[in-house]
Amino acid sequence: MKQWFLLVFSFVFINSYAQTADEVITKYSTAMGSLDAFNKVTTVKMTGSMSTSGMVLPMTTQIIQGKAMRTDVDASGTMITTAYNNGSGWKINPLAGVTAKTDVTGAELDGFKMQTYLVNNLMDYKKRGHTVELLGEEMVEGVKTYKIKLTNKDDGKATLYFIMTADNLLLKTISKKEAQGETYDLETYYSDMKKINGLQFSMQLMQKIKGQVYMSIKWDKVELNVPVDEKIFVK
Repeated sequence: MKQWFLLVFSFVFINSYAQTADEVITKYSTAMGSLDAFNKVTTVKMTGSMSTSGMVLPMTTQIIQGKAMRTDVDASGTMITTAYNNGSGWKINPLAGVTAKTDVTGAELDGFKMQTYLVNNLMDYKKRGHTVELLGEEMVEGVKTYKIKLTNKDDGKATLYFIMTADNLLLKTISKKEAQGETYDLETYYSDMKKINGLQFSMQLMQKIKGQVYMSIKWDKVELNVPVDEKIFVK
């Protein structure tokens, strides 16, 4: 009898824990403007700058929701382009010796595809088939957050999301980044939230590896549902 009671109690506890994770995600989605509202956006154009290795580089990103993406970075007159179009991706980076449009595959292609969506995996985890787990609360640089682990159904990789308890907005994520044959924890911080057509956008992002700033992005302008020429995504 005692053993049966413990099993029932454990089941109730685990189920409640999962519901709590869902509750946090629901509040986060609502604070952002709702999943449904984000999914109704058809196109996006973002203009700003990227800061890396002491350089500030103008950049523009254009998106057709769920279908295509293109980012252009102006490195002192040398254009670096990454693009995705309905299942295929390509890039040009003369600074890395890639002077012609070159196909991308594997994890890099998956990353390009993810950039076509305005909502991250956490907000839309149910539809995308991922699993989530609430790991409790954690202080992040003096800010109290909910810590949620998301496991990607496709590659099994985990991403940690830190959502502020005060306003239910995302403060930080930790994911894996592969570079030069090594795998690192990539920390991304989100700040300067701005409401555009009822939806929240982080106008500043900062990424760190081993505690050092790797790259930061500052968006000056975000435009929703604007005309985008589909030809720019074609290789």
